[in-house]
Amino acid sequence: MASDYFTIDSILGQEKAKKMLRRAVANNRLGHAYLFRGPVGVGKKTLARAFGNYLNCQNPTDSQDACTICQSCRKLKSGNQPDLLVIEPEGVSIKIKQIRELKHALTFPPYEAKYRIVLIADIHTMRREAANSLLKILEEPPPGNQLVLTGDEASEILPTITSRCQIIPFTGLPHELVEEKLIAGGLAPAAAASLTAITYGSLGQARMMADRELLETRRAILETLSELKQANSTSVEAVFQLAEQAAALNDRLPELLDLIKLWFRDLIIIASNQPEGIVNQDLLDITGKTAKSWPINALLARLELFDLAKKQLARNCNKTLVCEDLFFGLL
Repeated sequence: MASDYFTIDSILGQEKAKKMLRRAVANNRLGHAYLFRGPVGVGKKTLARAFGNYLNCQNPTDSQDACTICQSCRKLKSGNQPDLLVIEPEGVSIKIKQIRELKHALTFPPYEAKYRIVLIADIHTMRREAANSLLKILEEPPPGNQLVLTGDEASEILPTITSRCQIIPFTGLPHELVEEKLIAGGLAPAAAASLTAITYGSLGQARMMADRELLETRRAILETLSELKQANSTSVEAVFQLAEQAAALNDRLPELLDLIKLWFRDLIIIASNQPEGIVNQDLLDITGKTAKSWPINALLARLELFDLAKKQLARNCNKTLVCEDLFFGLL
């Protein structure tokens, strides 16, 4: 079964992270455990795999990268490398059962590679009991094991974990690079610019939003809200339809609300006479027509409605009713 295979040079951006890792190898000062921490969707897991490929490459290049053609590289490409362990959340979290299985696996030496690469992804999802079980391994892994953890900078990670790892910081990608990749993938330039700004340079998040067609759903809802506001109408039927359309997104609904909230932020920016800060470049037609419909104090008050809606969704309130309350409140 084929597997994802990456070289360090193939990773977009993150030059500082690459330099830190390569310097550690060159100076023979490899940390026993690394924590790749930064925004979602900027290449943390991909670089972790590429770093592991480089460490086990039998003929690394002069540029400090995997050769792609040695026996180890070929096995990784084909998905037949037994010395790569990947632990990811089961459901919403990494559970203690997974860590116990890892600890058992680490009692044995690597099968054939110089290092067994252990990638523990999304460490911020790990339950406390699982994290506590992991601490001893992080502090002193068995010989021949290289641990790489990845975590979201916006989520809490236990200090007992971070203190036992060398932190490799990741940042959002250059916006022009993300836009270029999105346009190359078939997205319209205005939509690419919006997604890049909305995700703060996260190519992974931008692609996810584009694939899920959240932008189109957002536009349809905002067009209707804008028309109702300009007509000074609170059409019950229209709002009910909007709520049903939004609620149908299920687990994607919080993302949609975040996108709509960003549009109201744009309206506040226009009301503050700072149009250069507008994020939603693909909604300028709607924004221009609606900009004066709400006074700035009313816009600020409406931002609080989104926070209330997100809290209600977190408490598993009825999605349709939450959206109805929100959309009536926005008018």
